[in-house]
Amino acid sequence: MISFKELHQGEEPLLLGNVWNVQSAGIYEKSGCKALATSSSAMALSLGYEDGEEMSFEEYFYIIKRIKESVSIPLSVDLESGYGNTEEIIVSNIIRLLEIGIAGINLEDTYVVDGRRQLLNREVFAEKLKNIFSTLKDRRSDVFINIRTDPFLLGMENALEETLKRVKLFEELKADGVFVPCISNENDIKAVVSATQLPVNVMAVPGLPDFSVLKKLGVKRITSGAFLNRYVYQQLEIMSENIKNNKSFATLFA
Repeated sequence: MISFKELHQGEEPLLLGNVWNVQSAGIYEKSGCKALATSSSAMALSLGYEDGEEMSFEEYFYIIKRIKESVSIPLSVDLESGYGNTEEIIVSNIIRLLEIGIAGINLEDTYVVDGRRQLLNREVFAEKLKNIFSTLKDRRSDVFINIRTDPFLLGMENALEETLKRVKLFEELKADGVFVPCISNENDIKAVVSATQLPVNVMAVPGLPDFSVLKKLGVKRITSGAFLNRYVYQQLEIMSENIKNNKSFATLFA
């Protein structure tokens, strides 16, 4: 069987199904996805929270475990900033995930305070990663650690320049991949891909090139984040309005 890490080296970009419960995971697996990844935002919304580690790790872990037990393909977990205020707690969370068979995690270089997302200092974040990687010790090789960097998500004026500096640090630390959410311009994507040997992950946003173009640009991993979750519930809202206004369930079976 091809490992999760090997899936990032294929000729075609790896399209991950971003899931938030057992039902969504089952649908993605049935559709032919080779691997899945949780969307922390979608899972938080499903529990009545906003994104940014408002839900507890225990709540998150329960759903992750249920999803993992329901599918036969690799599952990666969006661990946000790590769900812990020390590297020891973060590593403990990662090890718990490894013990239930999780194949990968995302860690990001931002944190949310009072609903506002902020970028960690580059060197501070690099030191945090270094400590996490070293504390994992021999378990480090068991997990694909994808590092998310958010200059584009935050709309920084120097987003490309700052992203390239951070990607260089991630590569030096021997991360397994890099995730740049909200990047969409072809030249920007090409610049990031050309600057690193790490597999580059992009996410669905308006204006993102189609998969054939992303393949030509060298992108290795594609995700949808919480956007499909939001689309599903927008459709639910429309359907519930139709039922209410028409005073009939007929539209359910049209």
